[in-house]
Amino acid sequence: MRVMSEETMADIISFVNQYFCDKHTIPSVGKIAQGVGIPRSTAYRYLVEMNNRGMIEYDGKARMIRTPIIRKFAPESAPCPFVGAIPCGSAQIKEENVREYIRLPVSLFGKGKFYILEVSGDSMVDAGIDPGDLVVVRTDCTAEIGDIVVALTEDNESTLKVFGGVDEETKNAILEYRNQAKYPNQKIFASQRIVRGIVKHVIKALEQELE
Repeated sequence: MRVMSEETMADIISFVNQYFCDKHTIPSVGKIAQGVGIPRSTAYRYLVEMNNRGMIEYDGKARMIRTPIIRKFAPESAPCPFVGAIPCGSAQIKEENVREYIRLPVSLFGKGKFYILEVSGDSMVDAGIDPGDLVVVRTDCTAEIGDIVVALTEDNESTLKVFGGVDEETKNAILEYRNQAKYPNQKIFASQRIVRGIVKHVIKALEQELE
């Protein structure tokens, strides 16, 4: 194995710090390779080794790099996949459907497994959720009556609705609309109680509302 250069390690840390200060985000491995003047594969090996030595924190899957300086400015956070829309027919979020990873401050969102979904329908406007909003969905908890959930319908499609419990006769999950003007007292039923997560936070699309 080739001996790794201490100078190159210092250059990588310097580049990452400067990039973070200039752009307020973390550079990709490709950007680091370009900035330091080394091949991408070499940059990756250096990042792994520097993480092993405790010089930085590096998680390639979550695209996270933290130097000692960045750690001082960045609050404790966790990577969260952002998907434009959940693919129908699957209760799992696949890597190819992830647009990017966004780090959520633990102090604001808490600890848990989350993903971010962009809202495209108008069935939840009375609950304050409008088209274009982003919802932060937690997957490692159990839905209770009244929770806003992402679930699969009997047509095997994803939907954002209020969980109304389980119908005693059919044992189907009750999913309720929150748009009285357009869908008065409307409900749908899920043949299988598949809930993909509970909405914990709403990030409003204010620019669209002001237009």
